[in-house]
Amino acid sequence: MKNINIKDLARELNLSVGTISKAFHDSYEISEDTKNRVLETARRLNYVPNPYASSLRGRRSKNIAVVIPEVADSFFSLAINGIESVAKEKGYHVLICLTHESFENEKTILQEFQGGRVDGVLMSVSRETSESAHILNLMGNGVPLVFFDRVLDEIDTAKITTDDFESGYKATEHLIQQGCDNIGFLGISECLSISNRRLEGYQKALNDYHVRYDSQQIINCTNDAVQNDILIRELLQGPNRPNGIVATVEKLTTPVYRASEALGLNIPADLKFVCFSNLETASILNPSLTTITQPAFEMGKIAATLLFKSLEKNDFNLSKESQVVPSRFIMRGSTI
Repeated sequence: MKNINIKDLARELNLSVGTISKAFHDSYEISEDTKNRVLETARRLNYVPNPYASSLRGRRSKNIAVVIPEVADSFFSLAINGIESVAKEKGYHVLICLTHESFENEKTILQEFQGGRVDGVLMSVSRETSESAHILNLMGNGVPLVFFDRVLDEIDTAKITTDDFESGYKATEHLIQQGCDNIGFLGISECLSISNRRLEGYQKALNDYHVRYDSQQIINCTNDAVQNDILIRELLQGPNRPNGIVATVEKLTTPVYRASEALGLNIPADLKFVCFSNLETASILNPSLTTITQPAFEMGKIAATLLFKSLEKNDFNLSKESQVVPSRFIMRGSTI
């Protein structure tokens, strides 16, 4: 059966297109009998209203986009839940767009939004993103954008982040207090501000506690799981093997545990490990994982709330609405 449009439905019912539209919007101008007749016929003919097409007259698509690196990371899954809790209440659809940590993918996605496909964007940049022209172009075309988690500092808009510097400091301080004097750091990018702030917190804690800083113990991992396995194994079997590690993203948990087991290293006796992670399974790993847990759901909800305020109020200034939401440090078996 071919797809039918609203004109086909109107002809079938011998009604105007306007009457059909009002029936779908539950207008008081249409009788209950007519509404029921429209809905029953629409079901029979498999007609589905197009919220994008029906809103073109009002220049609203009723869509917002969430542009993120991946969904395998539980942080982003939880953040999406927070975003959707707000969008659903506002009657909006959420388009999830994955960059797969590629700057080129990110640029292409934002270019596709120039023509009115979405009313606003919530974004966490890729590990490769170091310039902002593609984002400025989108915002210059009147599409509001709010960052969450991974941000570009030079863009003048709301940024919903967590206390990355303080969390990096706290994770490193904990390892020092647990007796570690040679602490490795696993990052994912030299571009990302969150990774750099966590690194700065790590460096400050080493300095404050007079623990030797060794740049060779800082490893920038990649988006390739096999390559990350190799990098981490090389770190753990080198002549200057660390006795503590801070990892900045949760996908590095598995390669650290796997490399430790392969090399016969006991966690936490030989290696103490802290990871930024929202894994629900952190407490049942063997050993359970000490984590810096980000308020992902709350960050997504705050970011979405601000975006909708900007859509509803022409004078709402997103650049004055940045927020820092503290993370939680949860001590478990991987460090004690």
